[in-house]
Formats: sequence, C-alpha cells, structure tokens
Amino acid sequence: MIWLTWRQHRKQALFTAMGLAVLAALVIPTGISMRNAFTDSGLAACLRGLGKAEFLQGDGCEALSSVFSTRYENLATLSMLLVFLPLFVGLFWGAPLVARELEQGTHRLVWTQGVSRMRWAGVKLGLVLAATVVVSAGYALLVSWWLEPLSQAGQGRMAELSFDVQGIAPVAYTLFAVALGVFAGTVWRRVLPAMAAALVGFLALRFVVLLQLRGNFLAAHERTYPVIGGQRPNTALGDWTFSVGIKNAAGEVISSGEQILCSPNVAGQPGGPCASLPSDAYNFQLYQPAGNYWPLQFIEAGLFTALAAVLLLLAVRQIRTRIA
Repeated sequence: MIWLTWRQHRKQALFTAMGLAVLAALVIPTGISMRNAFTDSGLAACLRGLGKAEFLQGDGCEALSSVFSTRYENLATLSMLLVFLPLFVGLFWGAPLVARELEQGTHRLVWTQGVSRMRWAGVKLGLVLAATVVVSAGYALLVSWWLEPLSQAGQGRMAELSFDVQGIAPVAYTLFAVALGVFAGTVWRRVLPAMAAALVGFLALRFVVLLQLRGNFLAAHERTYPVIGGQRPNTALGDWTFSVGIKNAAGEVISSGEQILCSPNVAGQPGGPCASLPSDAYNFQLYQPAGNYWPLQFIEAGLFTALAAVLLLLAVRQIRTRIA
C-alpha cells in the first residue's frame, strides 16, 4: 500500500517540491536583501531606540519605515497572496485522494486484493497527512523568516493576512484544507465537485474566523489618546488594531473608522478637521497586543486542527460504511 500510494501521488509530491524550491529561490535572496537594508538604513537602530513606549511624540521612525516599506511593497503584496497556498494543497492533494479512486472505480480493485477498507484509508491518509505537515511546516518557517523585517518595519505579524502566513497557523490551515477535500471527495465522489466544495468551505470558514472570531478569541484591549496634541500610538509595537474611531466624554462613538490628530495651534480654526468635534473628544483603538501573537496562533491552529480531525473521522466513516 505504501508503494502504491507513492506511485499514485508522486507527481503531486514532485510539483510540490518544485513549488517549494521556487519559493525558496525567491524568498532567501530577497530576505537577505531586506535584512541588510533594514540594518543599513538605520531603521533597526531607530526602532530599538523607541523601546516599548505605548505613545510617541512626533513621527518616531515612520519616515524610515515608509521608505523601507515602499522599497519592498511588491514583496509585501506577494506575501498576502501566499495565504492561498494551504487552499491549493487541499484542492490538489485532499480532494482527489478518495474522489479520484471512487470516480474511476479503482478502489474496488484494491479492496478485492486482500487490502481492507480501513488499511487502504489509513495508509493513504496517513502518508498524505504526514507529507502535508512536513511541507506546510517548511513553508511556514521559510515565510516567517522572510517577513520578519517587514513585520518589524510596521506591517506587524499580527495584522490581517500577515498573521495567516506565519507561525503554526499555516500548518493547521493546510491540514484543514486537505481534510475538507478528502471529506468532500467521499460525499460527492467526483474530483471536480469535491474541489469546488473544498474551495467554498475553506474560504467561507477562513473569512468568518478572520472577520468575526479572531479579534474576540482573547479579550480585546482599548487604547485612547487625545484628538488635540502630538501624542500618537507607537506602531512599532506590532499590535493588531482592528477597530478605530472617536468618542466623546460619555464614551459614545461619534465617528468610526477614522483617527484625527490636530495641533493645538490649528484645532479651533473654522473648517479644520477638529472644528466639528466636541472639545472632550478622544481617539480610541480596539486592539490585540503583540504579546498575544502566540496565544492567538495556538487557539486558531487548535480550532482548525480539531475541525480537520472531525472531517477525517467523518471521511473514514463514509469509507467504512457508505461506499460500495
């Protein structure tokens, strides 16, 4: 069974190895370049000088960060596209795993050659899942190393999509995608419908977790600072800010989705950004502190790993009792 599984999936393994090689050829040279620029530009020293102060007076290191981020903005955009790699593994490894056998009827041939359903499922699933963990862990380590300078420069590893391609979460996403594809294959029993179901299910759950759940896995913190004055949050801390706005002294939100800073010299000028605000207005931010990065990683990875386990159990049940 091990040899048979290898022969059936060796092309997928080859293409995956080639994909990882291409990714490494891209990220290793550019990662070294980013690290050198991060140090040589003075940005690393500037950020160290800011320390862990929650608020800053003036621009801090924003000028240097802006120059660095602009220089590597294309790489930052590319990093966001990497969020789809776990989905591709699920579509091309998970969905065909059982569905192709059922679609072509080859499972019956194996089962009549002295190989039980459970051994067939166990070997195929075990080998593919082991390969999934190895591949996704390698990809996550590589991308985490690559993005470290951009994260420190202001992108932040807690930010949307940046969080999703670093740490241990990508391994769990990939396991979930593969498990979803396998389960879909046992239900629809054809490759293309299984791939479509895996695509829709994966994207739907990922969006729900990103937009509705992640910010609430742990209690959110609120940061406030005056509308009038030069004080501003230290973006170098790497906190994930997911909601901003302006409140009055009673704590009522009078504007959402924006932050306003006015110099005391121009705050009362007619037509200025602060002219229409009450004198007691202040900015607020709801955020997850950077220190919650690993707790959130473990929570989200645990969620997707548990869902993957449930889907695999359901898939095995389908194979054992409902597939003729």
